[in-house]
Amino acid sequence: MKYAHYADLAALFDFPGADYPARGRRLLAELGARYPQAVAELQLFVDAIPALPEKLQELYTRTFEVQSLTTLSIGYILFGDDYKRGDLLANLNREHGLAGTDCHGELADHLPNMLRLIPLLKDEELREEMVTELLLPAVALMIQEFDPERLLKKDKNYEKHYKTLIETPVSDRTIFCRAFKALFQVMSEDFPMAWGHSSMTDAIARHQSSDFLGMIEREMEVEAVANSNNSGRDH
Repeated sequence: MKYAHYADLAALFDFPGADYPARGRRLLAELGARYPQAVAELQLFVDAIPALPEKLQELYTRTFEVQSLTTLSIGYILFGDDYKRGDLLANLNREHGLAGTDCHGELADHLPNMLRLIPLLKDEELREEMVTELLLPAVALMIQEFDPERLLKKDKNYEKHYKTLIETPVSDRTIFCRAFKALFQVMSEDFPMAWGHSSMTDAIARHQSSDFLGMIEREMEVEAVANSNNSGRDH
């Protein structure tokens, strides 16, 4: 099946089990010489992931869930809580239903779910639009979130609001950035005519107003106000 490799790319962003390193090695063999830049990034990623499953699971959780560096929700990365994300979810739910994809309890815009949808779409124009207008810009924005200055700002915000910070070795913090870069390269190669952009900077420019760090800050402020109000009522 054309684009079948996106199912294996999706597995890079699933919660890791004991077979996770094997997934990476299979994908390296699958991509082969067709995607040299992606393979180079993916090799660095596979070489860097922790050998112990529990360590890798902790790293995954700290990257995407608890005090997260980024999110795997495409709609949220692009639109935040704007109504546009609701429209996107409704449209993706329809397409997932038509394609028969299993979203594994996650929302329709969860990155692995959207990647698994790519080879199943029958409408080529829709597939190109989903990749070029949503996935490529979103993945570029996700990569941006691993910038050292943005990591430092996130740490300061988490420490300010939660009074603690989960410590992660500096060498481990950006491991998943390699996986995102590999994915970006593959999508750019597969959709060159439709994409028509030369760099991640161009991709980010399509959604310049998107700011995951800013959304985290606003959510924390809302949470702080809500906690303060609840505390006042308790007294």
